[in-house]
Amino acid sequence: MRLARLGVAVAVFGAAAVFASTGRWPWRRLPEPPKPAVVARPVTIEPASETLDTLQRGETISQLFARHGVVDLNLSGLDPGLGLEPRRLRSGLVFTFRHDHPDSAPTHIIVRPGPEQRVVFERGAGGWDTSVEPIAWTSEIVHVDGAIDNSLYETLDARVGDDQLDGAGRQRLAWDLADVYAWQVDFTRDIQPGDRFNVVFERLVSENGELRLGRVLAIDLTMSGRSLTALRFETDGRTAFYDADGNSLRRAFLRAPVQFRRISSTFARARHHPVLGIKRRHEGTDYAAAPGTPVLAAGDGVVLRAGRAGGYGNLIELRHRSGITTRYGHLRAFARGTRGGARVTQGQTIGYVGSTGLASGPHLHYEFRVNGIAKDSRRVELGNGAPIHDRLRPEFTRERDRLLHLLSTEAPSTIAQRPAKETRTRWLP
Repeated sequence: MRLARLGVAVAVFGAAAVFASTGRWPWRRLPEPPKPAVVARPVTIEPASETLDTLQRGETISQLFARHGVVDLNLSGLDPGLGLEPRRLRSGLVFTFRHDHPDSAPTHIIVRPGPEQRVVFERGAGGWDTSVEPIAWTSEIVHVDGAIDNSLYETLDARVGDDQLDGAGRQRLAWDLADVYAWQVDFTRDIQPGDRFNVVFERLVSENGELRLGRVLAIDLTMSGRSLTALRFETDGRTAFYDADGNSLRRAFLRAPVQFRRISSTFARARHHPVLGIKRRHEGTDYAAAPGTPVLAAGDGVVLRAGRAGGYGNLIELRHRSGITTRYGHLRAFARGTRGGARVTQGQTIGYVGSTGLASGPHLHYEFRVNGIAKDSRRVELGNGAPIHDRLRPEFTRERDRLLHLLSTEAPSTIAQRPAKETRTRWLP
């Protein structure tokens, strides 16, 4: 026992002696064995996805939704203000179907029935909720001028780049300018190469960078050295264009009551009839246009008749003031409410271009008569426009000066130049 205790003492105190002389214990502490690494199992998170689909011709929204497995969304009670009424829906309308997972049912359906808003259907615990999200558009002023080469449209198409307006916007701009001068200018006859235009308009830019045409603000059209200025003025919710002296550009009658491709036949004492094959007096102007193109009332008046009338086919005749009547022939159909005794206003749609009666193709036959005698509607004097009301004169003067300043400011040179395109299939101003 004493020897055993002595061995322990030697072991302990001997080790102490070693530490005292070296400053280190005669053993070292072994590190703890490493803990096994925890490896997480890979988890695959499916990303959310979107599918685009287009409303086909003759298809309903319910049928389109059913293609994507959505059959529990009640569309019958939708607010008409959403712009999704079945009768007004156009084919080609794009719907976005949003899924939480690629193989799951849609949780959101998004559609833009118009440029101002998008409609969102969202699947909730109790069914589908509908909301409307406004689309923000900002307005920018664009100034373009130039010399007309072949037509106003072709010149605008060359002067206004894709970074300013798309092709549809440029075409609409040409039509808007033609509409402003609808009482003064016959763009198929009066415009000559070298005439100049100067226009200030609004370009609208959406939150997503989309571009579209806004309001036309001011125009100066110079034809054969004669300047025609048109300035936009809005008051009491009504818009009109005036010259610099404050006289309205509006006249009692439109020069042409339809947007047409070309004039296929003019007013003539005698012409070769394309159907009868004989020479015959032509007492109107024929405007070739696509079937179904809206036909407008040339002026305020009352419908004398709307029905079949021999070689005219479907005919509308309007009675206006001062013994003036206008006729609209070869119509495909009449607009709703166009019947004998109905009152119409200038620019109101009264019918649609067709080829009924003695017509070789779709066009509008338009007659302008004074006390029963046919006159050339393209040359008849339409009188002067009414001056602006005296109480509005100060406000108009301020707006006129602002717009004339914009017109006189040099148009920016940053607008892209594009080669002109031929437009042989459709007449444009």
